[in-house]
Amino acid sequence: MRQLTPVVLLLALAGLAGCGGDDKPSSDQSGSTTPTATPSAAQAVPAPAGDACYAMTFDQAVAPTTEADARPCAKPHTTETYAVGRLDNVVDGHLLAVDSDQVQQQVSSACAKPLTGYLGGDVESLRLSMLRPVWFTPTVEQSEAGASWYRCDVIAVAGPDKLVRLKGRLKGVLGGDSADSYAMCSTAKPGNSDFTRVPCSQPHSWKAISTVALPAGKYPGEKAAEDASTTPCRDAARDLASDALKFEWGHEWPTADQWNAGQTYDICWAPDES
Repeated sequence: MRQLTPVVLLLALAGLAGCGGDDKPSSDQSGSTTPTATPSAAQAVPAPAGDACYAMTFDQAVAPTTEADARPCAKPHTTETYAVGRLDNVVDGHLLAVDSDQVQQQVSSACAKPLTGYLGGDVESLRLSMLRPVWFTPTVEQSEAGASWYRCDVIAVAGPDKLVRLKGRLKGVLGGDSADSYAMCSTAKPGNSDFTRVPCSQPHSWKAISTVALPAGKYPGEKAAEDASTTPCRDAARDLASDALKFEWGHEWPTADQWNAGQTYDICWAPDES
């Protein structure tokens, strides 16, 4: 089974654990398979174009394979291809299943590497945005017929199960004047029942302001993950507040499942006073 792009899964679908704080004056404070036969009806579809765009729904964009037709990026679309490559799925003469963990991890890593260079900015600006990578591979039948490509697309998440309808290319967007349109904001304080992440171009009241990297290795536990960003997030919000003695802040931290999927940092939040 294909593993969904970690950050798409974590930020757009599941949501991290999180809560908010107030600082106000008070008295206290892999697997593999070896095919035995090639289906006669299977077609080794050619590699997709590296500069195309597609109009897909959210569910289609996070699916492992796609039959969507390419369209010019000047037309409205929801995904944009930024890299195409070749799978390395033959080991010791055996063809690894295209949907095996080993192959999907290979594609995940290959698609993650060029994304920041394509979008501009840096890793931090990508983490604080609603832009996320997704990838596609041939079907199992197409792979057994000889197809060995992968395709990396970028999407802009508009909210739960919804994508931003794009016009024009996203290339370089995080390094330009439009970066804030794709920044990560929310409709309420983290931890509130009406908290929903949205692009900052949509109505919102809070904004993600920074991230706090957690130590590499095993999942530290929810309490340790929470504690790691308490002081850094409070300090970051204080620096942005109009009143350093009376301000609000919030933070989110990963669950064990999210950690294992690649979410190894906390997110700091503050009310958007702009």
